[in-house]
Amino acid sequence: VQLQASGGGLVQAGGSLRLSCAASGSTSSINTIGWYRQAPGKQRELVATISSRGSTNYADSVKGRFTISRDNAKNTVYLQMNSLKPEDTAVYFCRAFTLVADYWGQGTLVTVSS
Repeated sequence: VQLQASGGGLVQAGGSLRLSCAASGSTSSINTIGWYRQAPGKQRELVATISSRGSTNYADSVKGRFTISRDNAKNTVYLQMNSLKPEDTAVYFCRAFTLVADYWGQGTLVTVSS
C-alpha cells in the first residue's frame, strides 16, 4: 500500500484547508485510515480516523472543526479542516491499517498564521 498526502499550505487563523490522502497498491486490504499530525518539538498525535464502514473518530482538539471522509471509488480519504487555529500548525500524515500491517504516507505541512 502506498499513500500520497496533499493539500497542505499556509492559511490564516479561521480559514479552511482540505487534505487528501490517495492510496494505491493493495487498497482492498485497507480497513481504517487515519490522519495524524506532528508539530515542531512534539510527538505525533492522532487527529481522526475513518473505518471501512465509515465510522469516524476524532481527537477532542479537532471535534466540531475537522471532518474526515473517504471516497472508496477513488481510494482517497479527505480531511476537511475548518476554523483553523495556530495550534493546528503541524505536518499532517495519513496512515492506513490492514489486518497485518500499517503504512504511512509522506507528510504535508499545514501552517496557520495568527
